[in-house]
Amino acid sequence: MKEGLLVLLLTALLGAALYLTIRKLRRGGGCCGEHAAAEKRVQPADRNKAHYPFRAELEISGMTCQNCAVRVGNALNSLEGVWAHVDLSSKTAKLLLKAEPDERQLCQAVARAGYAAAMKHKN
Repeated sequence: MKEGLLVLLLTALLGAALYLTIRKLRRGGGCCGEHAAAEKRVQPADRNKAHYPFRAELEISGMTCQNCAVRVGNALNSLEGVWAHVDLSSKTAKLLLKAEPDERQLCQAVARAGYAAAMKHKN
């Protein structure tokens, strides 16, 4: 009798865990997108690296999950002549640019997305 009850209890717990996991995956998520759809990545219109002679790197503050990194990347990739790759683990955005980096414009785009940025390196 006790074994049957234990099996029933474990089955119920596994079912609840599976239900909650599937529910979270369907709603999208991350710490700051708990009840919103997962962010879709914005890609630059021009994906030919030869057209981007300038490089820069931004240090990003406030990112805590992959949705944060996607939001920052989307904000930067929405700018004309910018191709960004955001790395959550190093909290940086590596940029390919068609023109000299405009630190103010880049940092403002990140700020509009809800994060802070500072120029780390440019060439």
